[in-house]
Amino acid sequence: LLRSLPTLTVLVPLLSLAGLFYSASVDETFPQGCTTTTSLCFYSLLLPVTVPVYVFFHLWTWMGIKLFRHN
Repeated sequence: LLRSLPTLTVLVPLLSLAGLFYSASVDETFPQGCTTTTSLCFYSLLLPVTVPVYVFFHLWTWMGIKLFRHN
């Protein structure tokens, strides 16, 4: 299983971009269709936003624990 962070930081945007291009070529109502949660386009736009936010808050929590232990 590919679990390393550099692999995921490359793989997730590429998969999201592939899903975005797929939904742009298949869906007739592409820009408006991205607002429903049942569409593939919604998740291909949501993943690149969610992953950096998750990594940021994970690092923020880790730094808080480190600072709390050392003070």
